Amino acid sequence: MGLFARVGVEDGRSVASASPRFGSAQRIELLDSFEAAGLGCFWATDDAGRVVYLSESAVRSLGLTSEDFVGRQLSEIFACEGSGGPGGTERPLSFLLSARNTISGLAVSVAGARHETWWEISGKPQLDAKGRFTGYRGSAKDITVARERQQQAETMARCDSLTGLANRHFMEGQLNRTLDAYRSAKRSCALMMLDLDRFKQVNDTLGHPAGDELLKQVAGRLATVIAKQGTIGRLGGDEFLVMLPDKDDRGELGELAQRVIQMISQPYSLSGSRAIIGTSIGIATAPYDGLDAESLTSAADLALYAAKGGGRGQFRFFASDLKDGANMRRRIEEDLRDALASGALEMHYQPIVASSTNRATCMEALLRWNHAERGFVAPSIFVPVAEEMGLIREIGSFVLQRCCEDAMNWPLPLRVAVNVSAAQFARDDFPAQVAQVLKQSRLDPERLELEITESVFVGDTDRTQRVFEELKALGVRLALDDFGTGYSSLSYLQRAPFDKIKIDRSFVQGATDAGNNNSEILSAIVTLAEALHMETVAEGVETLDELKLVKERGASHVQGYIFSAALTQEEVVARLAAEALEFEAKGPARFRAERRTLFRRIGVIHDDFRYNAVLRNLSKSGAMIEGLLNVPVGTELVLDLGGGQLAVCTARRSKAATLGVEFESQLVSDGADGLCTRHRVSPYAIEAAGRPLAPLPMDAYAMLAGKSSSMPCFAEVVMNDTLKGDPSTSYEYRYR
Repeated sequence: MGLFARVGVEDGRSVASASPRFGSAQRIELLDSFEAAGLGCFWATDDAGRVVYLSESAVRSLGLTSEDFVGRQLSEIFACEGSGGPGGTERPLSFLLSARNTISGLAVSVAGARHETWWEISGKPQLDAKGRFTGYRGSAKDITVARERQQQAETMARCDSLTGLANRHFMEGQLNRTLDAYRSAKRSCALMMLDLDRFKQVNDTLGHPAGDELLKQVAGRLATVIAKQGTIGRLGGDEFLVMLPDKDDRGELGELAQRVIQMISQPYSLSGSRAIIGTSIGIATAPYDGLDAESLTSAADLALYAAKGGGRGQFRFFASDLKDGANMRRRIEEDLRDALASGALEMHYQPIVASSTNRATCMEALLRWNHAERGFVAPSIFVPVAEEMGLIREIGSFVLQRCCEDAMNWPLPLRVAVNVSAAQFARDDFPAQVAQVLKQSRLDPERLELEITESVFVGDTDRTQRVFEELKALGVRLALDDFGTGYSSLSYLQRAPFDKIKIDRSFVQGATDAGNNNSEILSAIVTLAEALHMETVAEGVETLDELKLVKERGASHVQGYIFSAALTQEEVVARLAAEALEFEAKGPARFRAERRTLFRRIGVIHDDFRYNAVLRNLSKSGAMIEGLLNVPVGTELVLDLGGGQLAVCTARRSKAATLGVEFESQLVSDGADGLCTRHRVSPYAIEAAGRPLAPLPMDAYAMLAGKSSSMPCFAEVVMNDTLKGDPSTSYEYRYR
């Protein structure tokens, strides 16, 4: 007779009355065979909750003996799921036992087992003839395998199988749940949408397995940067989504986005090959830009579209006018093919001058699109569109041909520098194309300088080196463009036969500011180039103090507005015909925080009265406005920049209707060429003022403040010609 019988199995309350044909011995034999077959097991406790029996077969399956269990509290052996830490929802087993509740299908982990083991247990409290509690009798079955399968299925349902990040389905559900809860709690939530730049090039050159490995590494880098700040998901392909609860400071969001861009842009090692990609990021925040998952995702997607259209490797915050930009981008797509065929694409040339003489030694070719209706369209707008449309190679061929032909018509034999796109460089016939253009134009190869960015080092490094050698065999010069922009590496400088390194303008601007390390970086790059017998060009020099610094740091050449903007072909020919190779340095004496010239209407708030004014220019630290007459210096004001952006400021200069103000808190980059406030009027505050909860409109302050209760202190002036950009502005006084 088994042990289980000795602890009460034969009790009439525990086991059904014996059939005449099936006695106690047969019943015990049946239970023993059930245990031995591993179909389940039995357990029992005394009235103190101590284990008095556990099936021998179950004990053996755990790699233990009966002595490891008998005499111990049942609650020490079994632990309910979720009861062992914060957030657990299950009642602890000790509570269920002390309440003498029936236990039914309870999942528990088994303590002391050699590997993680889960059982499903059931049990009933036992009473003697006098109704006194004598312990529990119960059964159990091993659910470890079933549980693992269930967990795997749940993981697959919410996780991306390639990267291990959350998948699209889970992110959509999580975002919906979060935004629903946050609306009630008056909390914010930011959304970052990412798209990898040049990922397709990796797939095309290294194959899909390398592309998959790259996505895994990107996921790891994202996890490193984001850490515990939010939830990361992969939407599919090369698109990622980051949900950041309780974040609405656009300064912090911009800094985080920039760190992500820098991290993603570092080189990757893929099965012995080297790859360099980038990323573009769109940012939207609830409730400012959308209240539900669909509207917020749409806003982030539109911001991402703008970031890609702005040149890639950038971030953008959502703004309501991005919808207009997206419509314009679609029109650009429609017009770009016609522009190439109709000759609307033009070449302009900016001089690169020798630091020692201020004489031009080379002209960099810059592509311009003179649109019949919109005027000149910036390359930062139409070049990314051309890349997406697959036109960039065709445009690159046009540029190379036109530049060589133009240079042949210059009265003096200056070199011409031509930018080469990664897509153009990737063509196997690119060296042959260069040779053909040189032959057709009859340009001396020594006069052609090809400017190549680090993105060409994506993929097969041996092939890249081979193309370099073929180009050098033609006699052309090679320049490494935008050196230092996020993912520079010295490894390819060991073999690549560059003649020149162009130092990116980001290392030049602000280099004269106190505490700025850019001057030391300039020195390091120049020293490196000199050791490799390469020339250096400091790009984007605009002020006299910057010019002095880059010359002191040893840059052999300088390029920027300090000497000249880009010139038309006709202007270049005229200047060279006059042998006017020397350019005079003209520009501001010192670098200052970039001040953007603007002409747009804003509001100026004093007390609670709102005046209309015109914003003339804007920097991170201040602005110049027109429209209020004789405002005393020291007056505290608030600028309503639209879209819920309120900037507290103080009048520092005042003359007639022109006012210079200094901001209390500096503005931050909007990811484009603009500036924005860190914080905006909260839609929750507008809701509290009696309005329906909705994303921010342009006139958010008016919705928040309502009707003014104070009298105006200043005369409001209408600037008749300001918005036309006429400096000889006439005033029309309007007292309010």
